Amino acid sequence: MSTCSVSKGCFVFKPSPKKRRVSQKTAIHFREGKNDSEDSELRFDTCQSLWNQIKLETEQIQEDLNKQLLDNLVSFLRRSHSEFQGKTTEWTFRMKSREIPTAALVLGVNVTDHDLTFRNLSEALQSNITPYIALLEAKDCSGIKNLMQKLMGQLMNCSTDVVSLEDEDYVQVSQNRVRCSMKSLVDWYESVTKKTDSEILSKRRTSSSKHQQSPPVVIIFKDMESFTTKVLQDFIVISSQHICELPLVLIFGIATSPMIIHSLLPHSVSSLLCIELFQSLSCKEHLSTVIDKLLLTSQFPFKLGEKVLQVLINIFLYHDFSVWNFIRGFQLCIVEHFYSQPLSVLCCQLADAKKRVNSLSHDQCENIRRLPSFRRYVERQEAEKQIALLTADSFLKETTQKLLEDLHVYHENYVSVLRCLHVFTCSLPKYPLGKQIRELHCACLENRVWETEDYESSLQLARMLNKSDLETMLQQCVEILVSSGNEFDKAVEKLKEFLTQFQKLEAEAFQEQDVSVSSQKELQKKTDLYHLQKTLLELKDSRRSKKLTKFEMLRFEVVDYIDSLVRNYLVPADHKTLHEVVYFNTASVLRGHLNAAPRIALHTALNNPYNYLKNQALKSDGGSISNKAPDICIVYKLHLECGRLINLVDWLEAFSTVVTAVEEPNADAASSDQVDDIIHARFIRAVSELELLGFIKPSKQKTDHVARLTWGGC
Repeated sequence: MSTCSVSKGCFVFKPSPKKRRVSQKTAIHFREGKNDSEDSELRFDTCQSLWNQIKLETEQIQEDLNKQLLDNLVSFLRRSHSEFQGKTTEWTFRMKSREIPTAALVLGVNVTDHDLTFRNLSEALQSNITPYIALLEAKDCSGIKNLMQKLMGQLMNCSTDVVSLEDEDYVQVSQNRVRCSMKSLVDWYESVTKKTDSEILSKRRTSSSKHQQSPPVVIIFKDMESFTTKVLQDFIVISSQHICELPLVLIFGIATSPMIIHSLLPHSVSSLLCIELFQSLSCKEHLSTVIDKLLLTSQFPFKLGEKVLQVLINIFLYHDFSVWNFIRGFQLCIVEHFYSQPLSVLCCQLADAKKRVNSLSHDQCENIRRLPSFRRYVERQEAEKQIALLTADSFLKETTQKLLEDLHVYHENYVSVLRCLHVFTCSLPKYPLGKQIRELHCACLENRVWETEDYESSLQLARMLNKSDLETMLQQCVEILVSSGNEFDKAVEKLKEFLTQFQKLEAEAFQEQDVSVSSQKELQKKTDLYHLQKTLLELKDSRRSKKLTKFEMLRFEVVDYIDSLVRNYLVPADHKTLHEVVYFNTASVLRGHLNAAPRIALHTALNNPYNYLKNQALKSDGGSISNKAPDICIVYKLHLECGRLINLVDWLEAFSTVVTAVEEPNADAASSDQVDDIIHARFIRAVSELELLGFIKPSKQKTDHVARLTWGGC
């Protein structure tokens, strides 16, 4: 690579992400720091395989959720392109009025997820519409000149990829030689699209057969809110003057509201745009889909505990609304689980887990015996079986296989009944158990959900549902349980029986209505006062007794049956034996990784550098200061012993005393002067670094003093 620079310097060329290779020492680092390195390579391979499957699933989810949005954008661009090709009356009118086709793409405040959406959009447009796509960011476009340079640079790279010419001078065009203006862009577009050379045409047909003769130029503003008003106004006004020569299409990436277009652009500029609005899927709906596909399924054996899942959801709801960060946190949980749990080697598909149980060593069997859930299981067994479980490895392996199979069946049944319960509770007033299924899932993982007040209030509200809602809910539950397998055959028959009884009640209701009408007519015929009072008293007594109708009794039966399913199948996961194998529950570790605490991290690094550097020479006892520590660590520890104002002279003397503590006392004067100068320079540098970190600041109260800014040691 060649560079153009006036002065000599060091230039960094970062490799493309596709060319980066995964280090071969990753598996070695995976098992470092753990005393039990047995099966570490198998655990690493299982972890990597599981994450690859989850990654493919998440990419498929993203593609499915954005499919409608991308299809709408592609059809919008195809309409604009076809109108330009056909020179229709509508496009002619658009050219006369100088309107630029513009797509306002509202993506939401989850800015970190926008890059993936724009990447998928670019790939869809390149494969279907046009190869000429430019993605612009506000940080690279501080002025109109910078914007044009960035735009032409990206478009010319696109053209060299599509039209591979033999002339190297054309391929490696320097941006310094090209005048970055709209006129130059129009000339470039005409030269690219109107090539008549047969070789170029053949190559274009083979490389981009879906592209038509004059594909549009798509310019994507990834973060429109961050662009300055003047840059956007100038670019739109200039582009509108060349719209008849250059088929431009603008795409505005909007995080807040479409009204930002009218806030940034005056009417004279916004009237030059033909805007069509596109709305992406809500990030909350995206998260619900991800949780449904990754956690509420038996496809992946790895599960999250209630506290861990709550940490990830809280970060999503109260920090960034980023689904991508949620998936990254989920990946961190997978890595941490396989790294810290030796028995995670069994966290795989059931068939593979049974095979791996047979090859477990004695140490791994002892790890199983030390699990808290397994201890509780052993305590519930008879004395002879307890001895066999604690002494015989072969019997332990047979029992472990059965327990893993029971855990797998539990997960399948749990998900089905959870969905049925969600059908009944998601439409109740005030949503006692939550509106989303993830809220209900967290409640069931935390404790026995049927013992909570929210569950009791949900049952009371469910006992007041009307007939049509009950029939709809029962039908949905039947569909869920039918798709779950043969485990719920009896439950499906029972729910279908309830549906049949509701239909019978409807027929009986018509007959009772006819009888009541005839009785009212008879009551009207009676004119005797005694008989009339007697009849009214009987009606009053019947109302006081409040006898349940057949519909109310049947409704109570339905709710009670759903309650029995909940009590049988929605037992919390930590009550199941060997749940530690597949569940990650250490929320404190996850919180320490994801919830940043920079001040505490700085204090730990400066006060105890061994914690990060792992150098044995840096170990110190208590509050002692080692001369082997970095200079900034020594200066930081000394400044902790000072008050509000720190004398620089005293500070320097203390620093020099610590640094020269082990030097030979018989050194000559010349060398000592040289050491003093070096120590002075080191001290000045360390103090400057502390000032940069915000621990001290210059003070005007006293000469040669600095003010301390932090207190409490952290």
